[in-house]
Amino acid sequence: MTGFFAHHETPIALYRSPSAGGTALAVTGFGRQRIGTRIADRRLPMHAVVLVEAGHGTLQTVKAGVQEIRGPSLFWLPAGTLHSYGPTNGESWEERWALFEGTLTADLIRQRLISAAAPLVRLHNLREMQHLFSALHSDFAAGDPLSLASAAATLHRIAVQGARQATTRRNDAGDVNVELVIETLQRRAFEPTDMQSLAQEFGMSPATLRRRFQAAIGLSPKAFQQRLRIDRAKQLLATSDLSIEAISNAVGIDDAFYFSRMFHDREHCSPSEFRRQHCRL
Repeated sequence: MTGFFAHHETPIALYRSPSAGGTALAVTGFGRQRIGTRIADRRLPMHAVVLVEAGHGTLQTVKAGVQEIRGPSLFWLPAGTLHSYGPTNGESWEERWALFEGTLTADLIRQRLISAAAPLVRLHNLREMQHLFSALHSDFAAGDPLSLASAAATLHRIAVQGARQATTRRNDAGDVNVELVIETLQRRAFEPTDMQSLAQEFGMSPATLRRRFQAAIGLSPKAFQQRLRIDRAKQLLATSDLSIEAISNAVGIDDAFYFSRMFHDREHCSPSEFRRQHCRL
């Protein structure tokens, strides 16, 4: 991926050599940049997905024709696709991108999670996609086999979430409500939270809150909170010398044993093992 970077931006571009064997799904590149010039008549030897966080422009391919891009959106570029894209003249946009390959890609195309004829997905929940791309970046940058496998799994989730957002009909009032709940739960992620009281606070039943949350980001409110807690715990494990018990308390879990079990269920390793693998001290 190439483009013009504003002086205040620090672009990221990471690459890894394609695997020698027949990998099911592997991420081979990741980047983040501000682009201000149009990319014209290019083909990539691998598949790509591009997240446009904000901005306005167009995407053109042979199968899809010319499509207007208004961020937030993402689009897919199957390997070998002749394409041109970029912001409107005189403008620029923020984008993140990932390159990938593997035999599973054929299944993603067959299941219409990725479509050459309809590559553009207009997003109504940018936050979820930003989180997924950030998780992919973190794992891809780590580079160990487990992290690369996690990056591939996240790429699959991006495809699923993109397809879900493409097919979900927006209920405007419901969307506003669930966005407010998401923001509230993010602020209170490390505090004791009663989901029934949270639903009542926003004038919903617990079942309605769960359904709208699931439709918006693919997770229940409780699972979303747990993910925020584990992600924060991973950051503290990698960048501090706090004890496991202290980290458990810092992310809102009073029982360190329960925290360790939940961490292992999600990350497939104990907090201590994660610290040994990722510690930056």
